[in-house]
Amino acid sequence: MIFLFCSCALIVDFYRLLIFAVGGLLRTDLSTITLSTRLAFFIPALVSMSIFTYGLFEAGAIRLEQVTITTPKVPREMGTFTICQISDVHLGLIVREERLTKIINLIKQARPDVLVSTGDLVDGQIDDMGGLARLLQAINPPYGKFAITGNHEFYAGLNQALRFTGQSGFTVLRGEAKAVAGFMTIAGVDDPAGKAFGLVPVPSEQALLAAVPRGRFTLLLKHRPVVDKKAENLFDLQLSGHTHKGQIFPFTLLVKLSTIGSRTNFSSEAGLVHLGQRRQGRFRDSLLYVSRGTGTWGPPIRFLAPPEVTVIKLIHGDT
Repeated sequence: MIFLFCSCALIVDFYRLLIFAVGGLLRTDLSTITLSTRLAFFIPALVSMSIFTYGLFEAGAIRLEQVTITTPKVPREMGTFTICQISDVHLGLIVREERLTKIINLIKQARPDVLVSTGDLVDGQIDDMGGLARLLQAINPPYGKFAITGNHEFYAGLNQALRFTGQSGFTVLRGEAKAVAGFMTIAGVDDPAGKAFGLVPVPSEQALLAAVPRGRFTLLLKHRPVVDKKAENLFDLQLSGHTHKGQIFPFTLLVKLSTIGSRTNFSSEAGLVHLGQRRQGRFRDSLLYVSRGTGTWGPPIRFLAPPEVTVIKLIHGDT
């Protein structure tokens, strides 16, 4: 709340400074459009309180986000294959049983063939979370559950985080790939935060994906929405999260500014991104999906960045 107030007050102060500067430059009295000291306090207070109140509501209203992808790699007889993605749940001191139960109910509603977690399943202190693990154990898609590390798995203590994720029924992919459902390979890589803890990714992302047979649908789980150009044509779909789409103002703006001009960092994106060029009116190259995240980090509020459980339907057909 204080942070929101300070952010709004900073904008108001900038406006007042701009009016003062323009008035001085033009030698014109602009006092009629200058905010009084009282208004300069009450406007940020009202706006920040409104954002905070709405943010609590938005953070609790988890959306079931539907995405459909057509690919010839899904067997014709299978028809549709459903992937459910959760990301950035941040289970810990703030995100507990109530929110996790909402998430689980949405996953069950989606009836996925496979469930994936693209990092930051846990956050901070993760002692005494056996009850949360048991809730996650209740989800048993026919083709399993897979997870990767995010930066917060390392911050929370990697061994504890991996133990919790395993107890929750997930297979953690750390620079490895698993064959699934006869037509798909799911590959997962560690978050680069591991480098600060002395971990070196082995094998490289490019080498990992190059070993996957080309005829299979290759799903890459990677916490940060950064595309390795050397590996771009080696996967069909990359699932990422990490940014929460900024979660609250002004971070939503900062996320966009941080990636201007970048051709590999898609942190400012949310949703489906076509990485290739259009060919004959159709997209034929790799896809990236960036989740807004399922939980919250820090204050349990979101503003213009609603949380999501993502349901991706792969349908047989031409791309």
